[in-house]
Order: sequence, then structure tokens, then C-alpha cells
Amino acid sequence: MEDDDILDTAEGPQPRPQSLMLTFFGNHVLEEGDLAVYSGSIIDVLGRVGVGEQAVRSTLTRMVNRGLLQRQREGRKMFFGLTPQATRVLIDGRTRIWKQGAVNDDWDGSWTLLGFSLPDSWKRQRHDLRSRLTWSGFGALYSGLWIAPGQVDVSAVVTDLGLTAHVKIFHARAAEVTDIEQMIRDTWDLESIAARYVAFDKRWTSHLGNGTDDDPIGTRLRLVSDWLRTIRTDPRLPARHLPPAWPARTAQETFHRVADRTHPALKAARTALETTPLRIHDSSEVAGRLQADGG
Repeated sequence: MEDDDILDTAEGPQPRPQSLMLTFFGNHVLEEGDLAVYSGSIIDVLGRVGVGEQAVRSTLTRMVNRGLLQRQREGRKMFFGLTPQATRVLIDGRTRIWKQGAVNDDWDGSWTLLGFSLPDSWKRQRHDLRSRLTWSGFGALYSGLWIAPGQVDVSAVVTDLGLTAHVKIFHARAAEVTDIEQMIRDTWDLESIAARYVAFDKRWTSHLGNGTDDDPIGTRLRLVSDWLRTIRTDPRLPARHLPPAWPARTAQETFHRVADRTHPALKAARTALETTPLRIHDSSEVAGRLQADGG
């Protein structure tokens, strides 16, 4: 997800349709294997969170054109399934949400450093690299030197962007003379990161306080999309080097409370969605899916 996938409104940050679409497929398709979903089912679920039919259809077309979804016609109906590229994105997101979490209590003291030098004219490549590095937990220590806590494997990111010849990656530990707390404050905008967690916790604590949830499918879609938006710029910095009472812990607890409440929605959606097995069209796509799944 990139910054322009978020629309700020008076009611707070609202994910754009593509972000919600990816969350939909992550919630209801990723764990089920190679499935395609009928467009009418997608329209129904995204309609629960305020995305109109025309916006859904145009988003599906745009995501097909971007290589994130593939079309599959069955009779008079059109179905949509994940491409290997989208599968990799969603598996990464699943790891961040459900396995790593937002709080880094077990940092081993190591750092990953990535240096790059790109031609001035490569503005799009520079933007894409910085965006992907930010999602992977990196911050700009200096203009062409980025750093992330722990052993972070970004070789696939660099390869995907075709920048292998322009990037150098190292793993290291800081010398005792280095003030890690100061380095963190200089490299990352801690106030902005903390504010996102505080705002998330406030929104969803209020939701829990309502006591009822008439649409758990829609709620879970909004919840996971909102949580991804919240954690996407958080590098999971070592907790022992962060300010006291870092709000990520409380926000994560709130996220899991709402997620537990809406978990039955996953089963309900599986019975409500109209799906069909996804046909894989060529050998390169098969190889891509096997690689995405670790096969």
C-alpha cells in the first residue's frame, strides 16, 4: 500500500478502494488457496463499507491492469483472483499483522543497512524503492543510506525493482559510542508513528464500547485495512529504545480484541461468497505462485 491509497476526510483516514480490495482478498481468499471470486460478491462486501458498485468495478479493472488481479469468465459471470504479485504482497501483510505484531520485544541488537545511488532521472524508481523500504521497516539514516532494526531480507524487493546493480546491503551492530535512542529519533518520526497508534486505539476502543456489531464482515474489512494503514510506516523499532508507554502495545491489544470478535465473520463470508477454482494460465504464473507460497 502506498501513501496515495489513503484518503483523509473529516471522519479520519479512509482507505481507498484498492486498499480495501486487497484487504478483502487477504481476509477471504488468501487462506483458501487458488480461488476466484464473483464480482457481484465483491460488490456486496465492499458496499458494506461504503464503496459503490462503479468504484468497485473500476478498481477491479485498474488492479487487473496493474497485475494484481486476474479475470476469469465463467458463463456470463466475471470472477477475479490473485496474481503471484498480489499474493506476495498479502503474505507479507499477513506476516506483519498476525506473526510479527507491532511491538518488538526480542530485538537481537543487529541492524540492516542499505545504501543506494540512482541516476537523478530515475524519480519513479527512487520513489518505489523508498516506499518498499519504508514498508520493510527502513528509515533514512542519510539520503542514500537506509537502516532497519534486525536482519531484514530485502533482496527480493531490490530484485523486483531491477535495482540490484545500484544497491549494497550490510548487516551490522552499532558501536558503543553510538547513541541508539538519538539515532532512532533522528531517523524516524516517532511522534507521527505514535499518533497513528493513539488514533487507531481511540477509534476502535470506541467501537468496542458500542457493544453491538450488526455487520461483522464489514467491520473486519475496515479493521484490518485500518490496522495495515497504521503499521505500514512503523519499522518495529526495539521496544527498549522507545519512549515509555509506547502506544503500539495498547493499540495492538485493541486490534486483537476486535479481530477476535469479528473472527466468525470469516466463516460467514466463506458461505456467502460465490467462488470458483482459479485457473492458472501459464508456467511462469505457476512458478510465481509456488515461489510466493514458499514452494
